[in-house]
Parts: sequence; structure tokens; C-alpha cells
Amino acid sequence: MAKKILFIGGSLNQTTMVHRIAEVMPDCECWFTPYYADGLLQWLADRGMMGFTILSIKTRQEAESYFEKNGLLVDLKGSRNNYDLVVTTNDVVLPQNVRARQFVLVQEGMMTPENLAYHLIRALRLPRYLGNTAMTGLSHAYQRFCVASEGFKELYVRKGIDPAKIAVTGLPNFDDLEKYRQNDFPFHKYVLGATSWLRESGQYEDRRGFILKTLSIAEGRPVMFKLHPRENHERARWEIERYAPEATIFHAGNTNHMIANCEAMVTKYSSVLLTALGLGKPVHSDVDSAFLEKLTPVQNGGKSAERIAGICREYL
Repeated sequence: MAKKILFIGGSLNQTTMVHRIAEVMPDCECWFTPYYADGLLQWLADRGMMGFTILSIKTRQEAESYFEKNGLLVDLKGSRNNYDLVVTTNDVVLPQNVRARQFVLVQEGMMTPENLAYHLIRALRLPRYLGNTAMTGLSHAYQRFCVASEGFKELYVRKGIDPAKIAVTGLPNFDDLEKYRQNDFPFHKYVLGATSWLRESGQYEDRRGFILKTLSIAEGRPVMFKLHPRENHERARWEIERYAPEATIFHAGNTNHMIANCEAMVTKYSSVLLTALGLGKPVHSDVDSAFLEKLTPVQNGGKSAERIAGICREYL
């Protein structure tokens, strides 16, 4: 009988990433679910009180829509089958039926910084879900953790993760970035400001400072802002129009194409940072510039899904 694998989605980036891994495992029975939790967290999510996380109703609906559009087998919360393996891109919240099985963790992209909350949670041994994606990998419950580059491996080892558990595979969605240079986005020679949803996720951000920083780096060149899909677009537009009235604002569109055509990018901690690094763009962010280049994701022509699938097969 074919081995059964549960793939846990989340944001569109996370969902498409696990789908790509499943696509190179046609000999297995692959099932999919949106991200989920147990107990109180799931109760809150079902009542719309986790809107700032990937447990939100909107994120769940988007994942379910993607599954339906692509004709995928769906098993909500992994309750239908007895799985041989689970593949997920986040272990900050780890349901019991995942913890009870073998699972492979895949890095979803860039993670948030190690702020005061991160250090307090670790020092006081509080639940990881009280933090953010800076807590990724700290469950230590997975069999392997697949990451984007040697730089990220170094970063995770520094957090205390066993290096023997970390595999540098590259990441689906970030391992063949040259293809984005061929696009029909009509603009070139501009500086791109990619905004974040830090405020929506309960963190501080100086948005005025970010806008002015982008203008300063542009030095007279055209400026464009791509709004984060999960932030408050009405507020973001008002802020940009106030401090950078000549800038062009996009709330939709292919961000990868915008990055491919820009001359430099300004961001905070968003995963678009990985795209810009992989395309060799000058990046201005809050990440230490001396360490930034090490984070550049492995470029292997789109083979990361196959590499991760190979690791998954070790545990089937």
C-alpha cells in the first residue's frame, strides 16, 4: 500500500511549498490540510480571534480554495487517516497528532527578529505560540529541518538546534529565482519598498521611518511600494501618500517580478528579502548587513522539492 503523508499548508507561500514537495512524490498518498492547532488556540481561531496569524479564518479559506482548485486530497486537521509522515512549515504551534508522528519541518522563508518577547519566552520556558516565527525549529520534535542555506543553518544552530537535524536543501519557491527576470511588469530602474505586517501581528514598526528611509536610499530615483497582503492597506496608503506622495503604490501583483525589475529593495524581515538576495539585488533591511549575504537561498534550478522529498523517504 502507498505510504500516506499529511502536508500542512498555511499562507499561500507555505501551501504552494508543500504542494511542490508532494508533486515529486507521486508514489505516495498525499493529503493536505490548512494549518491548525489544538484546544484553546483552535477554539479562538474558529471564532475569528487569531486573525493576525496563519490560524486565521481567512488563511484557512485561502488554503482550502487552493486545495480545491488543484484537485488535492483534503483531510482537515489530519483526522481522517493514520499517517506515515507529516510535512509542515511551522512548528511554533504543534498539534498532538503531529507530535505523535514522524515529521519533517521545512523553513517557510524569512523569520522575525529575536526581540524581547523571544528572549523572555525562552528564558521563562513559556509556550512557543506566545512568540512569532523567530521560534521556528525550537520544538526539536521533528526528524529533520530543511533550510534555505548554510547561513540559515548557522543561525538555527546558534539558537540551539542540533546541526545533525538540519539539512541545507534550498526551499521550493526560492530556489529558481532567475526565472522571474522574464516578466511583463512594465516598470524598471526604481527602488522598491516592500512593507510588512508587523503592526498587525502585534509588533512595533516605525512606518514613517521606513518610508523616509526608502526615499533616502532612492536618491531621486522613482520609488514604488508593494504592500504586504496582510496589512491594513487603507492605513498604509494614507501613510505613503503623506510622506512619499510621488511614490507608486501596489497592493496586488507579482512581487517577484517587481523585485526582479528593481534596482534596490528596502524591507524589514519579509520573505521577499530571500528573493531579492537570490536575484543579487542590493537589499536594505533590519538584518545585519554583514550576515545578510550568508542567508541567500540555495539556487539549484528548482530541485529543492526533490531534495526534501528524498529526506522524507528516509522516514517512510
